[in-house]
Amino acid sequence: MTRLLYGVTMFLAVLSSFVLLPASPARASKCIAFVEQQPSVIPATYTGVQSGGAVEITYITHSTFRLRTPAGVEIATDYAGYAGPGPAPTVVTMNHAHETHFTAFPDPEIEHVLRGWNPQGGPAVHKLTIDDVFIRNVSTDIRAWGGGVEPQGNSIFIFEVADLCIGHLGHLHHKLTPEHLALIGRLDVVFAPVDGGNTLDLPSMIQVLKDLRASLVIPMHFFGSGSLNIFLAGMAEEFNIRVAREPTIRVSLRNLPKQPTVLVLGGG
Repeated sequence: MTRLLYGVTMFLAVLSSFVLLPASPARASKCIAFVEQQPSVIPATYTGVQSGGAVEITYITHSTFRLRTPAGVEIATDYAGYAGPGPAPTVVTMNHAHETHFTAFPDPEIEHVLRGWNPQGGPAVHKLTIDDVFIRNVSTDIRAWGGGVEPQGNSIFIFEVADLCIGHLGHLHHKLTPEHLALIGRLDVVFAPVDGGNTLDLPSMIQVLKDLRASLVIPMHFFGSGSLNIFLAGMAEEFNIRVAREPTIRVSLRNLPKQPTVLVLGGG
């Protein structure tokens, strides 16, 4: 009987230790988990969102956007030394196809500098949770300066926050394979380079965006209205086209457009 009681006591002690263990800091991707499901959205306007689940997006310049999460995490994409007015961002992402997408001397006040390439070779791998945002990347190839291809020289950065999946295509140089699409998963908002030359040609970029099926496409990395207008004309068949004078919007799962939409932000 004594042995039995001792055994039961030890079993309960072990069981309680499992129950009391804190959750792992690693965070699973919700965007990948739901890749085969159609997201449900409720149509609303872009303005007037007051819920705690909205992400503020500001177009800064070129391919740099500043994201502010509901918890106050500040993120700058394709950071080349300038992230707009205000304090240093909490996180910056960079790509190195051109010097306008990275800097070797980031502001020392930036807590997390995420490079989209691996200086030691191979793919860059980022899986980082900061307060309410989970940041990860999917590597793609880029054209090398001397010709040929630099494998895994670019990263598509994905920000999972406020139940949204937000993707920045970086300096994308080629179409996405089914493997890329599976690793990316669902995207609700995507920032897409539409210069048509330095990055992916416009017909291929349009096809990539149709494959991604994001609710909201925000063009970037264009040099004047020429390539932008060609891009918008190519997207108009399946996407609504909107132009905003202001550089800032607030996006939540509640106010994603009912119909897939291209939104050109002002400023930049």
